[in-house]
Amino acid sequence: MKTIGVVRFLGTNCDTDVFKAIDETEGLKAEWLWYEDHFDSDKHDGLVLPGGFSYGDYLRSGALAAKSPVMDSVVEFSKTGKPVLGICNGFQVLCESGLLPGALLKNKNLNFIDRWVDLTPESTTSIWSLTKNTYKVPVAHGDGCYYVDDATLSELKENDQIWLTYGDNPNGSVGDIAGVLNKEKNVAGLMPHPERAMYKWMGSSDGAGFFQSFLKGGQ
Repeated sequence: MKTIGVVRFLGTNCDTDVFKAIDETEGLKAEWLWYEDHFDSDKHDGLVLPGGFSYGDYLRSGALAAKSPVMDSVVEFSKTGKPVLGICNGFQVLCESGLLPGALLKNKNLNFIDRWVDLTPESTTSIWSLTKNTYKVPVAHGDGCYYVDDATLSELKENDQIWLTYGDNPNGSVGDIAGVLNKEKNVAGLMPHPERAMYKWMGSSDGAGFFQSFLKGGQ
């Protein structure tokens, strides 16, 4: 049984859904981690930073959460090579903390987007590599436009760090990018919400595969 820490910030609102998705994945159990606390990396096999509006998205989405005490432990945890997943606001926090490249800007149409998207897995060299050709997962964000400069985009392609792309880019992200990896391939972030696509009655069960990836990570 692998223990996956779920990090909660002030304003996180997808944490209970993520906690339940982990607990309902065979071989995983979830444990809460609070933004004011540090934690022992040895006691966890993986981490998830869920979606929401940490600190009300003041300043920039994820910017204030990236400076909270728990992120010192998240950074140290990432150095162990064990898996870290950021979903939506969690992706923004990982970018703001420097654990993932790039930034999440306001959607090109300046509107909040809430709909289903088709995702295409791109990277094939990490525990986060997915087996299906496409995944149906919902998005819900206002600041989901992924941006890197041309040089960084070339590096992401060369290093196989582009994790997921949109079939129909909803927010104007450069390169249709929906998710990326760090160079070591253990830290991953995506804007869509796999925890909202765990069962067919939700509209899709494709999200389950994202959490099953934790079973491949660590020792």
